[in-house]
Amino acid sequence: MKIAAIGAWHVHTMEYATAIQNNPLSQLCCLWDDDPTRGKETAEKLGVPFQPDLQAIWDDRSIEAVQITTATCQHPQVLIAAAKAGKHIFTEKVLAFTNKEAQEIAAAVRESGVKFTISYPHKTWPTLKTAKELVDSGKLGKITYARVRDAHNGSTAGWLPPHFYDASQTGGGAMIDLGAHPMYTLNWFMGKPRSIVSMFTQVTGKGVEDNAVSVLEFADGAIGVSETGFVTNGMPYVLEMSGTKGSLMVHNNILEYSCDETDNKLVEMKELPPPSTMPIDAWIASMAGEGEAPNGLEDALALTEFMVGAYQSYHSGSRYYF
Repeated sequence: MKIAAIGAWHVHTMEYATAIQNNPLSQLCCLWDDDPTRGKETAEKLGVPFQPDLQAIWDDRSIEAVQITTATCQHPQVLIAAAKAGKHIFTEKVLAFTNKEAQEIAAAVRESGVKFTISYPHKTWPTLKTAKELVDSGKLGKITYARVRDAHNGSTAGWLPPHFYDASQTGGGAMIDLGAHPMYTLNWFMGKPRSIVSMFTQVTGKGVEDNAVSVLEFADGAIGVSETGFVTNGMPYVLEMSGTKGSLMVHNNILEYSCDETDNKLVEMKELPPPSTMPIDAWIASMAGEGEAPNGLEDALALTEFMVGAYQSYHSGSRYYF
């Protein structure tokens, strides 16, 4: 099947485009970007034609699907156009800046009937899959606290592109970008929160937050903490969950847990399942009739809602209620 790459803006553009090229079920047929120089350079790296006319992609019936890696500010326009053109959609997070825009995108996708996937790669990790099974099994009891930290040194080491600090394109800084992973993980494990409060700071002074924490309150009294940043070395990812009967921790690709079956001692889970198929490959397989497209509209809408709450709390200086 022919898939077009829409946008070379995102840092994961090459990763997804290469995955399409490496998948025997798909062919990357062209790339469009609103910046012709960037688009041509990226298309050349991929060895595919640069298509300067986005409408030509929508009109080409031989193109069945699109990879959306534009600036987030372009998502409503591009995603709705893709759905109306009948193109299956794979998109980067977040879905949109506002809940209204997200709902408009969702309505267009539902009406079109195309297959939709948003990229939540952490849900494929063996450690997180096993942690989810432990939580769902009830072995840890009622979950009372969860903390997810995902951070890197993109700002302090200077490897993030300059446009990632343009809030008009991104909607914010570290929280709306890298912080999407802790947010969708908390949603996956704990559902919808009642309220959220945020603290964002700037360490490198680039105009958007590069150090961020949001604290979420859930209806059953549980607390979730989403931590992220572009100014961290040494410990990129940590997941902690505590319940009334046990706890777990994921770090350095290791899962440790304690509960009745471990005599309440913290032990490493030695047997982990293989990773799940990456979202983009699972999406491609679903278009070929093999399985379901993962991470659908409800997941995408939830992440947007979490982010809207996080930023409204920060800007208002008060708790945001869902």
